[in-house]
Amino acid sequence: MSNLKGKVAVVTGGARDIGRAVSIKLAKEGAKVVVNYFESQEEGDETVRLIKKDGGEAIAVYADVTKQKDIDNLVAKTKEAYGNKVDILVNVAGGLFARKTIEEIDEEFYDLLMNVNFKGTVFTTKSFKPLMGKGGAIVNFASQAARDGGGPGSGLYAASKGAVLTYTRSLAKEFGPQGIRVNSLCPGMIATKFHDDFTSDQVRANVANGTPLRREGQAEEVADLVAYLASDEASFITGNNVDINGGLAFS
Repeated sequence: MSNLKGKVAVVTGGARDIGRAVSIKLAKEGAKVVVNYFESQEEGDETVRLIKKDGGEAIAVYADVTKQKDIDNLVAKTKEAYGNKVDILVNVAGGLFARKTIEEIDEEFYDLLMNVNFKGTVFTTKSFKPLMGKGGAIVNFASQAARDGGGPGSGLYAASKGAVLTYTRSLAKEFGPQGIRVNSLCPGMIATKFHDDFTSDQVRANVANGTPLRREGQAEEVADLVAYLASDEASFITGNNVDINGGLAFS
């Protein structure tokens, strides 16, 4: 398959879990991929290695997407490697960091969570927008939590992802006349390190058993949906927040 042949894609948080799966999938579809990493250069380099092993093309670039200077460097490295045009931007970078009730939330935690999950999406999009033109596609990552308020202690996370969801609709209206589509995904329970760290085995089992498909989703299944939304096959889809949760919740 080569639906994205010749296109340039940037994936924030692209070094592991869902971001890695997205990076690999876009490369398999023919895109040249900029894999953004934050915590681990080793993970970024490994994602690039996996892409190149299958004959794809990619580079790994460090950036903290809450800092404009880092985003500027990400843009510069992208242009240096692949020229002045970006066709696809996937804003995966985000996190829960901890489960906290409102009594436990302090200003530092609020800033961390909102900056990573929402500010990063806003300013990365702003910075890459000048490189995008007609036929461009942006895929943001919201969450099922944006739909239902999230699980215990994840209210602020849900709110930050709700901001991504609503801003996606706004950007679809703003960018549409220029031929740039903007959509977001609302993943449910996906088997990743996110839930390894923050969700107990019993809760995961309960959620899986309550899902019509009776299982958790896989990162590769999310990546398949990203690749579709980024492709010309989805050329009349914009402003959508697409659920991928095995039928656990409908919207």
